[in-house]
Amino acid sequence: MSSLIVSTGLLERDFYLRPTLEVAHDLIGKYLVYKTEAGLLSARLVEVEAYIGEDDLACHASVGITKRNAVMYGMGGYSYIYFIYGMYYCLNVVTEDEGFPAAVLIRGAEPVEGMELMRHHFGDDKHNLLTNGPGKLCKAFALTRKENGIDLTGNRLYLEDRGYKVGKIGRSTRIGINKGIEKKWRFVELNSQYLSAKIK
Repeated sequence: MSSLIVSTGLLERDFYLRPTLEVAHDLIGKYLVYKTEAGLLSARLVEVEAYIGEDDLACHASVGITKRNAVMYGMGGYSYIYFIYGMYYCLNVVTEDEGFPAAVLIRGAEPVEGMELMRHHFGDDKHNLLTNGPGKLCKAFALTRKENGIDLTGNRLYLEDRGYKVGKIGRSTRIGINKGIEKKWRFVELNSQYLSAKIK
């Protein structure tokens, strides 16, 4: 299957240094790629959410800089992975310039390469969509806090443009939070079966 995939380019630093909402919108249809010792994993992004600055009550940076969120205050183009509910890891893409904390949460993706390995991470559940949720995506890719702070312009964990044309992008308020819920900072590829929740 991988032999049929045409790569048109790694997303460079400038992609991530732009305003966060622009980055979030443009991440839809891009491919998350992770090169592991066990094999190559990839998935096409279909759902993301933006979190922007200390004034955003739902953003981890609303409490100021901490050991946990420090990577958000760095330069755009790095991974920010955190642990929630004592169960799940969530992958974020840091955006904008150093000193301004912002990131885009990867909420859903369509698996492309390495699906057998992803299923192995879940225990070979044949009915599992694998990556239709932020916690599920990290489990499928075996991403943990060990992968926090990885340079996404490198050659281990990165995003790339493979020329995929997104049909239509929808926008809604963010989900799974109880603060800042009025902000329409969630972007999705409409009609994708890999969304963590349908757009309302």
